[in-house]
Amino acid sequence: MATGGVYRNGSSKAPNLRTSSSFKSKLPASNVRRSIPGGATDSVSGRVRVAVRLRPRNAEEMAADADSADCVELQPELKRLKLRKNNWDSDTYEFDEVLTEYSSQKRVYEVVAKPVVESVLDGYNGTVMAYGQTGTGKTYTLGRLGDEDTSARGIMVRSMEDILSNISSETDSVSVSYLQLYMETILDLLNPAYDNIPIVEDQRNGDVSLPGASVVEIRDQQKFTDLLRLGENHRIAANTKLNTESSRSHAILMVHVKRSVLGREDDFSTENENRSHSVGNFKPPILRKGKLVVVDLAGSERVHKSGSEGHMLEEAKSINLSLSALGKCINALAENSSHVPVRDSKLTRLLKDSFGGTSRTSLVVTVGPSPRHRAETASTILFGQRAMKVENMLKIKEEFDYKSLSKRLEIELDKLIADNERQQKVYENEVERIRLEAQKRITEAERNCAEVLEEEKVKCQMDYMESIKKLEEKWSVNQQKCAANGEVPLDSVNNEVIEMKTLLQNEICLRKAAEEENNKLKLQLLKFLKAELADGNIDAMNLVEILEQESHQKKKLEEDVRALRSQLSQLSTEANQSRRYLERGGNGNTVAVLDCLSPLNHLHSRDSSNGERASIVNLHEQEANQEKIVEAGGLTSLLMLLRSYEDETISRIAAGAIANLAMNEANQELIMAQGGICLLAMTASDAEDPQTLRMVAGALANLCGNDKLQMRLRSEGGIKALLGMVRCRHPDVLSQVARGIANFAKCDSRASSQGSKLGRSLLIEDGALPWIVQNANNEASLIRRHVELAVCHLAQHEVNARDMISGGALWELVRISRDCSREDIKALARRTLTSSSTFVAEMRRLRIEV
Repeated sequence: MATGGVYRNGSSKAPNLRTSSSFKSKLPASNVRRSIPGGATDSVSGRVRVAVRLRPRNAEEMAADADSADCVELQPELKRLKLRKNNWDSDTYEFDEVLTEYSSQKRVYEVVAKPVVESVLDGYNGTVMAYGQTGTGKTYTLGRLGDEDTSARGIMVRSMEDILSNISSETDSVSVSYLQLYMETILDLLNPAYDNIPIVEDQRNGDVSLPGASVVEIRDQQKFTDLLRLGENHRIAANTKLNTESSRSHAILMVHVKRSVLGREDDFSTENENRSHSVGNFKPPILRKGKLVVVDLAGSERVHKSGSEGHMLEEAKSINLSLSALGKCINALAENSSHVPVRDSKLTRLLKDSFGGTSRTSLVVTVGPSPRHRAETASTILFGQRAMKVENMLKIKEEFDYKSLSKRLEIELDKLIADNERQQKVYENEVERIRLEAQKRITEAERNCAEVLEEEKVKCQMDYMESIKKLEEKWSVNQQKCAANGEVPLDSVNNEVIEMKTLLQNEICLRKAAEEENNKLKLQLLKFLKAELADGNIDAMNLVEILEQESHQKKKLEEDVRALRSQLSQLSTEANQSRRYLERGGNGNTVAVLDCLSPLNHLHSRDSSNGERASIVNLHEQEANQEKIVEAGGLTSLLMLLRSYEDETISRIAAGAIANLAMNEANQELIMAQGGICLLAMTASDAEDPQTLRMVAGALANLCGNDKLQMRLRSEGGIKALLGMVRCRHPDVLSQVARGIANFAKCDSRASSQGSKLGRSLLIEDGALPWIVQNANNEASLIRRHVELAVCHLAQHEVNARDMISGGALWELVRISRDCSREDIKALARRTLTSSSTFVAEMRRLRIEV
C-alpha cells in the first residue's frame, strides 16, 4: 500500500517541549513492578511513550517542492525535532525517540513496540498506535507484511514473531482478532459477515470486549501472516489526491496471550518413590493474560487537499470526527480533567484502556517533509506532545489457573490409576506366588511333623512295651521273691508306674505343642496375605481423597461471569442540502450560451443541479474554443449573468469562465470595454463564498498583467476590489490577490523604466503597501513568492523608495535578498537594493550590509 514515495505511512514517538531556545527535561522512564498472584495487583504509573518518524519525500513532492526546504529538521542524537515557522525561525520539540527517514523497520520495532510486547508477555495490556496525516507511512510502519523484502516487515509481523518465540506450545496460547472501525461501525476483517459488532464493558473492572468478533488461535507465523493478508484485502481504501490507497477505516489488531508461569518445569513423569510427596504439594499454576492492541488509525485529511467528495467526503467526516474525539480525550487526560469524553466515539471506547487505563502504550506519530502540509504536520506533532502527558496505571493480569490444575491432576490421576493397576497385578502375582510357596511349605511341614510324630509314637510304643515287659519281668521276679519270702513289694512297683505315666504325659504335651505351632504358622500366613492386599490400595485411596478435596475447593472458587450488552446508537450522517435550480428566465442569448456551455462545465460543486454548468471553466481553457465562444456572444452573456443574477453559484461559474477568458490579451480589452471590471468589483464586494471570490480574484489578477489597462483598472475600482477580497483570509483567495498585485507591480515597474509613467506606484497610492509588507513572509509559499516579487518590482522605481522605507518594506527587501528560497528573486532583490541610491543611503545609516 505504498505511494509514490518510499512508503505509504510514517511513524514517530517522544517526550517533548516546545520553545525555540530552552528545553524541558524528559520525564523519567516508568518502572513496572510485579503483582501479587491471584487477585490484588500492584499498580504503577506508566507514561505514554511517543516516537516521531519522518517519511522521505515521494516523487510528487520532489517535483512540486524542488525549490523549497523541508518543513521539519530532525536531531535524532538529541531526540529533538524542529518545525520551521519560516526561513529563520522554528519551533523545537522533544520526543522519546526521533526516527529519521533512513530508520529501518527493525529499529522502529525495537524502540517503539518491543518494550510493549515484552510487557504483554509478562501479563500486562499493551497498545501500539500510529497517528498522522494520510500518506505519511502509518500502515507501512505497522502492517507491512514484507513478502518481497523481509527487512520491510512491520510491527504487527515482528510482534507475533517475538510472541511465538517466547511461549510454550504445550502450556501457553495465542489468539487474534482483526477488526476495522468504518463510519462508526465495527466490522470483522477476518469474516466480513460479522458486521455491526457491539462493544461490551465489564462493569466490575471496566474491561472492553467484542463478543461478536471472530477469534483465531495462532500456532505458527505463516498462519498469522495469511490472516493479516486476508484482513488487508477486506479493509476499505480509496484513491485521493494525497494517497493512492488511502485507508478509510481504523484497523485494530487484538492479540490475546495466555501464559502459565508456574509448574512449567514440573515433570509428572517423576519416579514412583517421589510421587507420594509431589501429589500432596500441588499448587495452582499462575495464569497471566496479556492483550496487545495494534491500532492503524486512518489518516487525518483536509478535504480541499484530498479532493474527497460524495461518499468519500462522508468517510472523511467520520474519520476526522473520531480522531477529534480521541484528541479531546487525550487533552482531558493530559490536563487531569475530571471528565473524559470517552463515550463520544467508538474509537475512544475501544482505546479506553490505552489512554488513562492500565495498558502500556506506545504512540508513533508520522509526518511528511513537505512545507505544503506544514499545518497538518504541526497538528500531528502537538497531538504527540499532548499524548506524552498521559499517565497510565499499569496492572498485571494474573490469576490462579484452577482449570489447568484440575486438568493436570486428572492426568496425574490417570497415570496413578494405570500405575496402580500395574502394581495391583504385580501384587496379585506375588501374593499367588507366596500363597503357593506357603502352601507347599505347610504341606511339607505337616508331612514332616506327621513323620516325626509317627516315629515318636512308634518309639514311645516300643519303649512302653519294653518297659511293660521289663516291669512284668521284675514283677515276676519280685513275685517269686515275695512268694519265697512271703512279702509283697508294692512301693517300688508304684514308683515305676508313676514314672511311666509322667513320661507318657510329657509326650502328649509335646505333641499338642507341635500342633499349636502348626496352627500359629497358618494364622500368620493368612495375616500376611491380608496385609499385602490392604497396603496396595493406600496410595490410590489417598489420591482419590485429595482429588475430591481439590474438586470441592474448585467449585467454591469458581464464579459465574455475566456480561451486560448495551445497545449503541448510530450516528446519523448529515444530509446534503440541495440547491434550488436556477430560475428560468433572461434573454434568449443568455439561455443559448448556458445551453452551449453547460455540458462542459467542470467546476467542483456538491450540488447536482450545478453539474450541468460545471464544465464551463474547462471549456475556456481550450484556446481553440475561446474565439468561438466570444464570437457567439458568450463573453457578453457571461457579463450579463454577473449583472443580472444574484445566485452565488451562477456568479461563481460566470466569474471562473471570465477568468479563463481573461488569460487571452485580446479578450482582456473586450472585458474592459464591456464594463467587466466594474461588474467583477461589484461581485467581489457582494460575495462571501471563498470559491466565488477566488474566481473573481483570478479574473482581476489576469487583467492586472496587461500594461495597457493599468489606469482603467484603478479608475474602475479593480485594485480596491482586489485588496478588499483579503477579508476572506482563505489561502486560495489570498494567493490570487497576491498574484494580481505582483502582475500589477511588474507592469507598473516596466512602465516607469520605459519613461511612460511618472510618480508613485498606483498600488502605493491605493494603500496596498501595508498588506504587501504584512504578507511578504506568509507561511503559504505561493502567496509569499508573489508578494516577494511585488516588493522587488515596486522597489525598482526610485520614487517609491521613501514610501517603502517608511512602510517597513526595506527590511522585507533585505530579508528577501538573504533568505529567499528562489535564487532569481533573491538576485533581483540584491540588484534592486544596490542600484537605488535612497536604499543605499538608508542601509548605510542603519549599518545594514547586503
